[in-house]
Amino acid sequence: MSDVSASSGCERFFEETRDVSPANLLMKIECFSLFSKYGIDKYESRTFEAGGYKWKLIIYPDGENDYLSVYFSIADAESLPEGWEVNAIFAFFVHNQLMDNYLCFRGTTRRFNSVIKKCGFSKMMSKKSLMDPSKGYVVDDGCVFGAEVFVIKSQRVNECLSLVKDTSVFKREWKISGFSKLGDVWNSEEFDVGNHIWKVRLYPNGETSLEKGRYVSIYLVCVGSDEFGPHQKVKAAVLMFLKGKLNATHHSYNLNHWFIANEGWGFNEFISIDKMFKSGFLADDCCCVGIEITVEAVVLDAHKRLKSS
Repeated sequence: MSDVSASSGCERFFEETRDVSPANLLMKIECFSLFSKYGIDKYESRTFEAGGYKWKLIIYPDGENDYLSVYFSIADAESLPEGWEVNAIFAFFVHNQLMDNYLCFRGTTRRFNSVIKKCGFSKMMSKKSLMDPSKGYVVDDGCVFGAEVFVIKSQRVNECLSLVKDTSVFKREWKISGFSKLGDVWNSEEFDVGNHIWKVRLYPNGETSLEKGRYVSIYLVCVGSDEFGPHQKVKAAVLMFLKGKLNATHHSYNLNHWFIANEGWGFNEFISIDKMFKSGFLADDCCCVGIEITVEAVVLDAHKRLKSS
């Protein structure tokens, strides 16, 4: 097999001879010389299927600078979903009628999409070589062309990681009255940080049986995460704290976390209930809970990111 580089900016292709006939299309042309006489500058084959898509072979008999020009076109582009992309390797064949084998020109992997629907070679084969009687490609003014398309099935994941340029720290404090009467759970009002909605969720007597009656549990919840896609996530840097009697931060924890669908994150043993009372974090059955949060990065499906840009 020889590696032939087409000129004038055409794609590279590999040239080989093989006995096996083309798998997807075989086209017989009679009276080949009449293309020029009748002014037919191109011919499009009937559609053929390969890799789950419909294709056409387009032949320009009098292509660029006395070369046969050949292109492959995806034929069902209008019916394909938004953002479609097909990666394929295509091959063009010329039947050698004297040797009963095929001269095969195989291209490199090409990408087809809504912008690029046609790919090929403006200088596939010189007309001089094609018409040379000793080579056996055109016999009695007839020739046979063929085509194969190998579609590379994509299992690609489209992901866009967006790091936030202008980060700012969001700060909020809540004075919670009647702490002993809160019940099982307390939720703050919702607030917007980094185009995502959040809230703080606090369990005065612990969330699970392991903490019940012993610890205060506290979490940061990304409210809209129940609508996240399967791989969507948001990274936030968080400081959660309690203030004591002297109005200074006395008890705090830092949190750096990627928030995913249907998830809150925080501390199930944030502070012991005993310490809440003994260290002055409760005064007249009130406490002060605060948060500092910075959204640093967002991961989205790439197509969703392009639509929202």
